[in-house]
Amino acid sequence: MPEPSTPSAPAAPSAPAAPSEPAAQAAPAAQPAPQVRDAETPKPPVLPLAAILLAVFVVPMSISGTAVALPGIGAATHAEPAPLQWVVNAFNVAFACFTLVWGSVADVVGRVRAFAAGAAVYAVASLASALASGVLLLDVARALAGVGGAAIFSCGAAILSTVYEGPARAKAFALFGTVAGVGIAVGPSLSGVLLQTVSWRWVFALHAVALAVVLLAVPVIARAVPPTPRTGATIDVPGSVVFVVAMVLLTTAIVQGSQWGWGSAGVLGLFAGAVVALAVFGSVEKRRAHPLLDLGLLRDRRFLALCLVPVAGSFGFVTMLTYLPTYLTEVTGRGTGAAGLIMVLLTAPMLVLPLLAAKLVARGVPALTVIYASLAALVVGDAALTLFGPDVSVAVVALPMIVTGAGMALAAGLVDGQALALVDPAKAGMAAGFLNTLRLGSEAVAVALYGSVLTTLTASRSYDSAFHLVLWGLAAICLVLGLVVFALMGGRGAAGAGADPREGPGQGDLGHGR
Repeated sequence: MPEPSTPSAPAAPSAPAAPSEPAAQAAPAAQPAPQVRDAETPKPPVLPLAAILLAVFVVPMSISGTAVALPGIGAATHAEPAPLQWVVNAFNVAFACFTLVWGSVADVVGRVRAFAAGAAVYAVASLASALASGVLLLDVARALAGVGGAAIFSCGAAILSTVYEGPARAKAFALFGTVAGVGIAVGPSLSGVLLQTVSWRWVFALHAVALAVVLLAVPVIARAVPPTPRTGATIDVPGSVVFVVAMVLLTTAIVQGSQWGWGSAGVLGLFAGAVVALAVFGSVEKRRAHPLLDLGLLRDRRFLALCLVPVAGSFGFVTMLTYLPTYLTEVTGRGTGAAGLIMVLLTAPMLVLPLLAAKLVARGVPALTVIYASLAALVVGDAALTLFGPDVSVAVVALPMIVTGAGMALAAGLVDGQALALVDPAKAGMAAGFLNTLRLGSEAVAVALYGSVLTTLTASRSYDSAFHLVLWGLAAICLVLGLVVFALMGGRGAAGAGADPREGPGQGDLGHGR
């Protein structure tokens, strides 16, 4: 199986050029990449994209669907609430801890190898979850699945950035974002059906089957990735260990904050330990020839700005996806079925808008304009959701829900492709790992912070009043993040830094759309 070790920009074909290829290479700068690719293959390969998207679909579906299965798991295993909650938390913590590690490892050992290893780990862990005899074994299996899921997201994104170019790359990342969003939306419904018809074990067994299919397609994925020579880079073991320790402390503090109390000695101790570990990590990375995280990435203001866009989505959208169903049932008195149908208004944009955003960019609309629109939609949507009330009609809040969903959907996938286009292709795995670490880490922070603030506010006011105050807070956070992104992207010092020569019109130049 052909395997790249450290993929770089696929500018030179690995096969002899077709007779028409020299003319294609002499074409103007904006045209060569698509023409060279067309000379090698008539159209972008479909099966590698399909296999990666299937794996990507399973991960968020697992995150959202497992929460629905907790009551069934608890009843079957007679589990206490704390270990039962860690069926979800163990996956999230492990995912956040290993996303950057896998991305960096992929740049050293090869992205296909790392992706395949992650898919295999996820498949085995899912099978172990389905067969677990007790909740503690299930917690361990779910943590292992989180390790595999981190590889799927980091390495999958890095593979897409290597295999696809120009409009094909934009479409691939749009599908990446769409499928991830659909996975989140479908997870609860699919888990509910499996719980009612068979058992909670099939929630995890289905994941194992899906990943087994993905593993069968690994040879095809490997053939699609251009081979590149080894660079002599080695895995940063010290940096990886320190980073994982830091992330374990940080994510555990966030997860346990609402249960132990944010001011408790345990939580404060975990936060302090995380700060110390991150400081040690920074010191270690400065001394490594091949660091886990090249701190120079963070000096590219455009890359850093794009990495903050999913953070806004975590606060503005993921919190609503998590807590709005509770508001619909507790305050408006709707049943769970009706609440689920209303939530479609929030998730439906994920089915359409990522691909629409890619088409707009391909037709010359600056990618940054679309990203700014997504940030504005999150602010406006969260603020407009304050129209919700105990007796409000769905027609009144339908548009705010759609706008909020659009805020997440317009940037989904697009921001990944644009961010990876700004970095050295040899570091695409590292960059994807960092981006997804911020994405999932911010989701954990946003959901935990929302729950803690809501609990605090409901001690002195009604749930409805507390919900509205939190919504204004979310809108304010998204506004601040949007302004920070705008300021970072507006810096002339970053303009043009790391532009990807492989990109076609509207791809490499975020702000101007060539």
